[in-house]
Amino acid sequence: MPLTDRQIKAAKPKDKDHKLPDERGLYLLITKAGTKSFRFKYRFQGKEKKLVIGKYPDVSLSEAREKRDSARKLLNDGIDPSAHKQAVKATGIQCAENTFQAIALEWFGTHMKDKAETHRVRTMRMLSAGLFPDIGRTAISEITAPVLLLSLRKIERRGAVETAHRTKQVAGQVFRYAIATGRAERDPTPDLRGALQPTTTKHFAAITEPREVGRLLVAIDSFEGTMIVKAALQLSALFFCRPGELRHMRWSDINHDEQRIEITAEKTRTQHIIPISKQAKSILEQLEPLTGRGPYIFPSARGGSRCMSENAVRVALRTMGYDNETMTAHGFRAMARTLLDEVLGFRVEWIEQQLAHAVKDANGRAYNRTKHLKQRTEMMQQWADYLDTLKAEALTGNVITANFRGHRS
Repeated sequence: MPLTDRQIKAAKPKDKDHKLPDERGLYLLITKAGTKSFRFKYRFQGKEKKLVIGKYPDVSLSEAREKRDSARKLLNDGIDPSAHKQAVKATGIQCAENTFQAIALEWFGTHMKDKAETHRVRTMRMLSAGLFPDIGRTAISEITAPVLLLSLRKIERRGAVETAHRTKQVAGQVFRYAIATGRAERDPTPDLRGALQPTTTKHFAAITEPREVGRLLVAIDSFEGTMIVKAALQLSALFFCRPGELRHMRWSDINHDEQRIEITAEKTRTQHIIPISKQAKSILEQLEPLTGRGPYIFPSARGGSRCMSENAVRVALRTMGYDNETMTAHGFRAMARTLLDEVLGFRVEWIEQQLAHAVKDANGRAYNRTKHLKQRTEMMQQWADYLDTLKAEALTGNVITANFRGHRS
């Protein structure tokens, strides 16, 4: 006789597992612990086998019979129901592993672990906020250019056109990683060329007129904030490295024997050497009693285990009266690039190397990190001396004649 719901509910566990048969191979297994589950007994290629259908009451009696009938149809087609169930499960796991989100997180863990923290945070924000909500659960092989464009358009409509372009670039890196690992055949991002609104190039505000630079330097020396932030402002002008590189500088980066700082450039991931002028050495010596016990030259105000906030220099400039349209933390680089070239007359390739830009020789080969290091060391000292001259002129109102010799040849 077939089972009834009343019989199943009333069934009690015994000292051993026991069965309550239904019909056509279906039965209810009741374990001694009291668990009840439906199973289907069948023969395939002469061997007796069992298919686990599901636990009661999660699977009702009627649902169990439907699944039994589906299994019997597979048998009639020469398919083993147990093997079929495993294949379906494996396919589901594979699909879950091949979603855009799964592959993007895998790519992030592999390719972003050695990147700067700000870059990592920005990239993860583009993925989690810009792409995952729409295409995160989609198999990466099924994402076409129009599908990706829908996500990018949402970012664009917020007015974040540049972010939309950067998000497209990140998506392209994920697709290329999927191709390399055999989970996608092509990258759809090149098909979107011209589909997004063009970006408008925005340069970082910078002071490049010598007299105004002198006034800025005087304002920095008169800054009434913390000594650490004041030193960061002073060294921003002397080192003109990227703001993130300055904030992340460690005391261990200083090579005292060679009087230089040796760091890994935040953007290019190559070693960047910054010769230390006499003026910069004096500032570092004043800082060491304050921050020398921790790893960072410029620690966070919240604790020495973290570096200074990326907003510290920007806020200090605002406090001194320089708004975001006049001078930025990144603007010290443009200031040095302009004056070293147009006023002091140093060779452009030396300046570009000191800015940690990619510079190639006449044969198209990249200069190594120590190329022209002797000349760059002299340039950095002359730059520091020149800034002192501009500062003195701003204080006295007089033009000071100084012998600054550039190197065009």
